[in-house]
Amino acid sequence: MIEFKGKKVLLLGLGLHGGGVSTARWLRKHGAELVISDLKDAKVLAPSLAKLKRWSDIQFVLGEHREKDIKWADIIIQNPGIPSNSPYIQLAQKLGKPIYNEASLFFDRMKTQVIGITGTRGKSTTTSLIGAFLQAKDKGVVIAGNIRTTAMLDVVDKIKKPPAVVLELSSWQLEGLAPIKAAPQVAVVTNLYPDHLNRYPSLEDYYNSKKAIFRYQGNSDWLILNWRDEVVRAWASEAPGKVMFFSRADYKRDGVFVRGQDIVFRQNSQEEAILKLDDIKLKGEHNLENVLAAVSVAKLFGVANNIIKKVLHHPPLLGGRQEIIQRKGGVTFVNDTTATTPVAAMAALESFSDKKKNILLIAGGADKNLDYADWGTTVKKYCHEVWLLEGEASDKMEQALAGFKNLHTDYYSLKAAVKEAFDLSARGDVILFSPGAASFNLWQHEFERGDDFNKAVKRLAKL
Repeated sequence: MIEFKGKKVLLLGLGLHGGGVSTARWLRKHGAELVISDLKDAKVLAPSLAKLKRWSDIQFVLGEHREKDIKWADIIIQNPGIPSNSPYIQLAQKLGKPIYNEASLFFDRMKTQVIGITGTRGKSTTTSLIGAFLQAKDKGVVIAGNIRTTAMLDVVDKIKKPPAVVLELSSWQLEGLAPIKAAPQVAVVTNLYPDHLNRYPSLEDYYNSKKAIFRYQGNSDWLILNWRDEVVRAWASEAPGKVMFFSRADYKRDGVFVRGQDIVFRQNSQEEAILKLDDIKLKGEHNLENVLAAVSVAKLFGVANNIIKKVLHHPPLLGGRQEIIQRKGGVTFVNDTTATTPVAAMAALESFSDKKKNILLIAGGADKNLDYADWGTTVKKYCHEVWLLEGEASDKMEQALAGFKNLHTDYYSLKAAVKEAFDLSARGDVILFSPGAASFNLWQHEFERGDDFNKAVKRLAKL
């Protein structure tokens, strides 16, 4: 077990998502002499700093990282926002400093069963569904991690022996499992698409970061994979433990799949129809795959079919994920702020289109070195108006929409874009905020961006 009492610890990156604050509190609780370093200044970090004001002995280095702090520290804690190619991380490695992140600390201390979920899309939905299935069987099950409900380090000390922890894991968090050679006992991979190429040198590097979720599993552990995704499917040959697939079609192997209008579970050549497709109240083909992944875990844990069906009749709602926030004058407003890739935005377009051009889209933002050609084709198919917010990704989007007539490129105000979209809308239209890009050029994170969209819509309601 990693010990922190009396150790000099440098937390590289505080951030605004809450994970850095949780990590800082946990480190101080466990006796660390703590210095926190962040490139952002005190004004930007004010919400996070306010949550740490009771610890007057924490030292803050803001607006910069310093080599002397790396040299001073016994242990480095890397916030997920700090890339592994950071010169400060590289210096720490050169000096032989142990480097961990919040996931390292969680898996080092957490001794109960962990179900870990990763992938490019669908992580949060799949995590929340698995959590709902298992909590219906045992209320002590905990949901935590990247899903933004409970920071994973809050779970370690507050809940001593939960029956299981359901944990959403980003690629950045997964990087912390290698130093301690840990993995969840049940690992789920939803899918893989290009993402975070502003952080990883190549697509292969990004995909390899996801493999950490099963790399150190034991032979009795489970890896649940998406059969449709060829890259993910191939990982079965590398799995140390047992493998189960899920699929939108019958792939003639054990697992959870769709046959006709039924979701079926096959195990040891025995089949069981679990529920009908009509029992699922989540829209979209992507959500069908999320359901299949979650049902796979539910069956492993012996959740009854009636419970599965009940949860899917009233699924847990996640803010900012194809979230219908209001209807006004026959127009539907949808907050899909967590769509930070073109693939995610395309899924929203498919979900809310009535197969004609009924969508007014607000998109754009910071680039993650992604391609927007297919996104442009999909937008032209389903949208009759598009507003682009400021950002390098928006420049790519404009190129992908060459020839599209109703393109508005001067709307750097989300409020103004929402107002004009409503003015140009008609009954039956959908005003969809699905950026397809990162938020950090105009907002601190995608949830702040989504909150601003909701505020803009609420202003319309008062008109």
